[in-house]
Amino acid sequence: MLEEAYERLHRTGPEFEGWLSNHGPMAVESMVRHGRARDVHRWLDAYMDRLEELPSGTWTITDGGWREALGDGRRLGDWLSFFETELKRQPWRAVLETWWPRLLPGIAAGATHGVIRTGHAVRELLSREDEMRLAELGQALGYWAARWQTVAGTAAPSGTADPAGALAGVPRVPDQNQGINHRLAQLADTAGWEGSLAALRPAADAEQARERLAELANAATLRYLAHAHGNPVMLVHSATAPTAVLRTLPALPTSLWGPSLAAAWAASAAVIAAYGPAEPAPREDLPAAPEREEAFDRAVRHGDEHAIKFADTALDVYDRTGDPDALAAVIRAVDSIAPMSS
Repeated sequence: MLEEAYERLHRTGPEFEGWLSNHGPMAVESMVRHGRARDVHRWLDAYMDRLEELPSGTWTITDGGWREALGDGRRLGDWLSFFETELKRQPWRAVLETWWPRLLPGIAAGATHGVIRTGHAVRELLSREDEMRLAELGQALGYWAARWQTVAGTAAPSGTADPAGALAGVPRVPDQNQGINHRLAQLADTAGWEGSLAALRPAADAEQARERLAELANAATLRYLAHAHGNPVMLVHSATAPTAVLRTLPALPTSLWGPSLAAAWAASAAVIAAYGPAEPAPREDLPAAPEREEAFDRAVRHGDEHAIKFADTALDVYDRTGDPDALAAVIRAVDSIAPMSS
């Protein structure tokens, strides 16, 4: 079923209506992963009407000229062609090992959707390698490269706070209006921003970096429950971005795990700075936790792609922590995000 879904989706581009990200590959991978393959084609029938054709390339990106094309959205078709060729030329793990450290500083690409789509693709390839899964990785990496965008004013973690405490200390950008680019552009001049990034306790080694990444995904997911009203769609990515990085670690050399933690932390904190509300919602206004299976079923019935992706992450968090607030956070997303119209 996933191969059929990928075949349909790979005729479309990574974006539509300007900068909006094509969530189809991420959502269907989540649905199949959680036993809802029977719903995939019905969901795609409703979702794909909004998508646009796969962009074509104009001129070739070369090994010596890739830096000039990095972050150039006009070269999206060129980047898709480049990674299609690279993944036919050498093993996918070798391509990922080369390009992960090049792309990682631009983790804000496409409102973090470049790295999120990559994480979903890598999770599948770690389970099974085939032509469609390789093509999905190529489209994910190409999208990330074309929309490559840094998080301004970043500082390496050097403090003593755990992820939950560090997220609580992230300041809000002064002007929470307009789109994400306007908000992220304010970070470098936002009082307390660099200090809040430095507040996170650093990892002593690769394994600790992996553990800290899991803690970050846990903290961002649980935080969503009381803070989703800041922006229920965009705040999803404070949890799904570090989850995507965490899922990619098994395919990477351990030497890249530490830098991956730092980049994921900056991305998660940036989303919270850009969209976090001034105050959390009162506990009595928050939904109760459903059963584990019901949480994902509710997201699929709701239909919105962000709710489905967030439910996928929240189930990981619940399985790691046993905290029912992770499941309640899914219901908060379903209640707060407009459902997909069929």
